[in-house]
Amino acid sequence: MLSDRDTQSLAVFGVALGCAAIGFVDDYLKITRRRSLGLSARYKLLLQLGLAVGLWYVARHSVGLDSSLELRISHASLDIPDGLYPLVIFLVIAGSSNAVNLTDGLDGLAAGCCAIVLLAYTAITFITTGQHSLSLLSACLVGGCIGFLWFNAFPASIFMGDTGSLGLGGAIGALAVMTQTEILLIITGGIFVIEALSVALQVATFKLLRRRVLLMAPVHHHFELLAWSETKIMLRFWIIAAVCSGIGFTLYQQSIGS
Repeated sequence: MLSDRDTQSLAVFGVALGCAAIGFVDDYLKITRRRSLGLSARYKLLLQLGLAVGLWYVARHSVGLDSSLELRISHASLDIPDGLYPLVIFLVIAGSSNAVNLTDGLDGLAAGCCAIVLLAYTAITFITTGQHSLSLLSACLVGGCIGFLWFNAFPASIFMGDTGSLGLGGAIGALAVMTQTEILLIITGGIFVIEALSVALQVATFKLLRRRVLLMAPVHHHFELLAWSETKIMLRFWIIAAVCSGIGFTLYQQSIGS
């Protein structure tokens, strides 16, 4: 047996499947209704909140993780009251899954970036912490992303949809919770943070100043309208994802080793 199927890895896998199921319902409604509006944002967030509460229960009561947030950049940590810790997990799960969903706008972009971030978590869980079941799950997700890229790279013949993007984002968020790298995920998954912030910045500036700072959000569409080819955008964003993931892994390893 390659895996012990421990509680941590099964919880991460369960969150990934749960987020993928939310995405599947969203995709199904879009297809059947023949319109771009699928599952409403309210129901998506409520379902993600349910997954977050379930992950909190496993992390706190089955795995025994404490409710503190490790900064990893230094040895400091931030103690979170038990009552607020499920909310923190919800923000991580919802933030990561929806950020990956926003990144899934060009052929191969989300799948490649997810493979890079998940590779960093494979290294974190295998080399640094010895959580071999989590590392095996991460490695399987990396392999799935790379195999999918064969058909999804430009020009794509198969598309990820919300099913894939929400599922992969949920897996990344759950891995961050189980490795206590919730804050470090901002760096490790920096490419997804950039994409999400570009949308937030575009909406905020339009509402406050009635002007747009980008030609189109998320930011990969901005470069597309600047006449960059899809391949050029994809490769540049992969490079940024690799740099962010490398920095995140280095900071984590340093915080554990020192």
